Amino acid sequence: MEGGNSPNLQLQQLPLATAAVSVQPHTDSFSYKENLIGALLAIFGHLVISIALNLQKYSHIRLAGSKDPRAYFKTKTWWCGLFLLVLGELGVFSSYAFAPLSLIVPLSAVSVIASAIIGIIFIKEKWKPKDFLRRYVLSFVGCGLAIVGTYLLITFGPNSHEKMTGENITRHLVSWPFLLYMLVEIVMFCLLLYFYKEKNANYIVVILLLVALLGSMTVVTVKAVAGMIVVSIQGNLQLDYPIFYIMLVCMIATAIFQATFLAQASQLYDSSQIASIGYILSTTVAITAGATFYLDFTGEDVLHICMFALGCLIAFLGVFLITRNRKKSVPFEPYISMDAMPGMQNMHDKGIAVQPDLKASFSYGALENNDNMPEIYTPATLPIVQEQHGSKGVSAPPYRVLEHGKKDCEVESIHLSKK
Repeated sequence: MEGGNSPNLQLQQLPLATAAVSVQPHTDSFSYKENLIGALLAIFGHLVISIALNLQKYSHIRLAGSKDPRAYFKTKTWWCGLFLLVLGELGVFSSYAFAPLSLIVPLSAVSVIASAIIGIIFIKEKWKPKDFLRRYVLSFVGCGLAIVGTYLLITFGPNSHEKMTGENITRHLVSWPFLLYMLVEIVMFCLLLYFYKEKNANYIVVILLLVALLGSMTVVTVKAVAGMIVVSIQGNLQLDYPIFYIMLVCMIATAIFQATFLAQASQLYDSSQIASIGYILSTTVAITAGATFYLDFTGEDVLHICMFALGCLIAFLGVFLITRNRKKSVPFEPYISMDAMPGMQNMHDKGIAVQPDLKASFSYGALENNDNMPEIYTPATLPIVQEQHGSKGVSAPPYRVLEHGKKDCEVESIHLSKK
């Protein structure tokens, strides 16, 4: 009996042994290769995106005085920037198919580093070496810290890899950790949206938290869509699964709403604040989403997790220092020249117009801050009436200001001229 059962036992144990052997090459050597490919694609994509945006900005600056608002469409610089922008976005999109989400998301600091370096190179003003170093020392320190943080992220990033098939994505989508995470995120998003819309809580943290929560879903769906496309290219077709199109629709919808809130934040706050705070919040929430949905840190030891967290903190500090050194843009506020207003006396002998302070929240003569436009052009006259009192011992006020409407002021002024 024992001799007859031994071949069956050996045949039953054979599939388990082959399955264990097939997994190890993927987790040991090939996983680091995939991490490196994904990280290089992300770095390349963010670098090209930064160059593309600066090229398009340069094209807009050159044509700032043009009468045609769409003159930049005719320039090669703008179209070159658009081509590089699409190329960079494709590089970042494809990087999610190779490396874990928690590794790719923090590498967006490369775009901040590249923008800082490009901004320093293309400065038109000439600086002395001491003044240049004093002015841009924070940028140099921030770039150094961001580079060190990026190196730690790549070195100690998570190595969890699995094929992005329809079955795996569906299994992750209905898992209880992700369902619990989605419940918490939906509650937070609804509360923030209520305070933002109903209570007018236009704080930068509130708006960028809305962007970060939407962005976490965007990157989760981007990795699913990119991974399924790569698996389909390799021969295992995944485009016939309904989960692919569900993820595709969620990716487009969350990206659109994310861009909407980001545009609203750019109208209220400076771009440097949005870049630093948005990077920190979006990276933190996206790493949490990746660790919950794709289980990126499963099987990682404590040392790798701590060094990865340290790399994130150093990259956060570097981005903060880089954006901290940028000049804050002063918004333009239209004004009316004092000597152009009828009925107003010039404040100087030569009639030089007084320009309001642009840094103030309200400037005199600002068109957008006046409640009633026709009142600007009305004569600023105060009716003065001399009063005569019979008793000489009582001192009378030299004048009395009457509060009248516009027609009463005109009648009063005619009455005084006749006297």
